[in-house]
Amino acid sequence: MKKRIIILGVTGSIGKETIEVIRKNKSFFEIVAISAHNNEEDLILISDEFKIPILTLSGRKTKNSRITYSGPKSIINMLNNTDADLVVNGIAGSEGLLPSVASLKSGKDLALANKETIVMAGKLIMNLAKQLNKKILPVDSEHSAIFHLLEKRDPDTIKEIIITASGGPFRLTPLKEFPNITLKDALKHPTWKMGRKITIDSATMANKGLEVIEAHGLFSFPENKIKVLIHPESRVHSLIRTIDNSMFAQISSPDMKVPIGNAMFYPELMRSTFGDLNLENKNLSFFEVDYKRYPLLKYAYNTINYGKAYPIAYNAANEIAVNFFLDNKIHYTDISNIVLNILEKDWSEEPQSFEEVINTNQTARELTNNYIEKIIRK
Repeated sequence: MKKRIIILGVTGSIGKETIEVIRKNKSFFEIVAISAHNNEEDLILISDEFKIPILTLSGRKTKNSRITYSGPKSIINMLNNTDADLVVNGIAGSEGLLPSVASLKSGKDLALANKETIVMAGKLIMNLAKQLNKKILPVDSEHSAIFHLLEKRDPDTIKEIIITASGGPFRLTPLKEFPNITLKDALKHPTWKMGRKITIDSATMANKGLEVIEAHGLFSFPENKIKVLIHPESRVHSLIRTIDNSMFAQISSPDMKVPIGNAMFYPELMRSTFGDLNLENKNLSFFEVDYKRYPLLKYAYNTINYGKAYPIAYNAANEIAVNFFLDNKIHYTDISNIVLNILEKDWSEEPQSFEEVINTNQTARELTNNYIEKIIRK
């Protein structure tokens, strides 16, 4: 029997890669529903190719008779009324949290590419999955690697987990030149082809900061057992060190179809040529992180230590700051300064429900917006 799949954010980078996996494995999967934010044309093209019965356009209302659900609550309505085995959540940003919650509550396993779900509501979402006996399968290449490296191992035998980072486009740029970094410069990622927001996050390593917070939430490791190494080749996606000081790594070409496919096929491994890598004449180099170059990574570690609502504030402030940078309204170096300013406020009230998480997120976003507007007016 085919596994029934729902893809959220089907026209985004994760969605497109998921479609590629299914194209190569049509005998294993049936796509029963897909969503897009505003890209109605591509949504319909994909539905035509795969004969998908249920389409959702979340960014606006539409009168198109091909679209089953549209508007602000359309994804939640679709999830609650569509039978499926697995939801691939490829929605970017904090907007992906409630669809993750609805996926689990409606009885579906969750292949999670939306790291903000864990960053904002780690304890709540992990407890919900446990209560409902549903799986959260990480799709980030780093967390997918850790997930498989840790599987069937006694947690007491793990000394640390090591997340790799490419270092982005400014790994070797002199710090004195950072004030002159342009948007065009920041969007040139040396390894991965991704959406604009995540590409900026990779340049600042806020993305890696979010991944550290996510690793803490997914795998219950304290911050002092989660390490980040710069690995420019992006072939080693994560490592673990066991108590005998042996190290184990997951290695493949930088191809997101590998972790996506493994989440979709779980508990089996995907048979494919995606990520095929010949190590002959290939370099694997690793470097320590320079926090002067990547202060947002340091701030992420701090939020794990602080706990409470600090990770929510970190994510919200960064999300808003990056949006302003993408609109060419602030400088590259302003992003980390803005996040630090927001984190210096009091976030010691821990949300006890998903509704409180959303409210805290909204508060942090408003504070960040107001702070940036003051900067711009000066």
